[in-house]
Amino acid sequence: MSADPANPRLGWNVLRDVGELVEYHFMVNALLAGAIVAVMSAAVGWVMVLRRQTFAGHTLSMMAFPGASAATLAGLPVAWGYFAFCGAGALIIGRVGGSERRTWSEESASIGTFQAVALAAGFLFVSLYGGVLGDLDSLLFGDVLGISDGQVLVLASVAAASLAVLVVLARPLLFASVDPDVAGARGVPVRALSVVFLAVLGLAVAATSQITGPLLVFALLLMPAASAQTITARPIPSLALTLLFGVGVTWLGLGISYFSVYPAGFFIATISFAGYVLVRAGAALLGVRRARPADPMPVDGVIA
Repeated sequence: MSADPANPRLGWNVLRDVGELVEYHFMVNALLAGAIVAVMSAAVGWVMVLRRQTFAGHTLSMMAFPGASAATLAGLPVAWGYFAFCGAGALIIGRVGGSERRTWSEESASIGTFQAVALAAGFLFVSLYGGVLGDLDSLLFGDVLGISDGQVLVLASVAAASLAVLVVLARPLLFASVDPDVAGARGVPVRALSVVFLAVLGLAVAATSQITGPLLVFALLLMPAASAQTITARPIPSLALTLLFGVGVTWLGLGISYFSVYPAGFFIATISFAGYVLVRAGAALLGVRRARPADPMPVDGVIA
């Protein structure tokens, strides 16, 4: 007996519930796209947290909103706006933060100003749309259940390219993230690595926005990485936990959303937050003191 997609029912039979989830093509696409984006955002988010660039990531997530609204105004696919505006935002942030003479407060103030202008532009584009924008919710919170086969392929291609860049630059990027001054003295191109990573971060934000929407990007980009780095400071186990948490909360959120009337982004963000709170509470109770995953001494420009 086939399941009724108009009236899904969650029961105690886990196998039956999972079978119902994968019975329909739109849910298969949602699960595939969610896993792809979760892996990419987890890997990129782990580096983002390590580099203490969460504010830059937040600003890029805000860039997704004017990008989506501009694409809608121009009659283009929303994904084009996500990637165009997040990519441009990454380059601008790289330029703003590229000066070594800037203090952290000056850099964050410049990025915050840029974020405010981007949000104002998004509001302008929505106002210029002329009429009621029925898809405003999807612009802000994503529409993972509407992911097509073509979008899955695009997301897979973007994720593969982003992860390939991270793998190639892993050792110098980790070194530059841990101690940029020493890395620069050893000949590591710190500024160039920062710009490249921001570009990858922009791609990850644009892709994640299609799953959670611009307003909930940090559910996948930040919280799995923050939870994992609270548990362990060792890079490889911490990264592995981040990937596990990211895929886990995404699939769990999608599954619960299918059997409810509420959007997937809400459940993904809520589960991510609950996991982070539990991890932090457990660390506090056990007296675990989080250390930087950077303690290994650099040897010849790399991490030993």
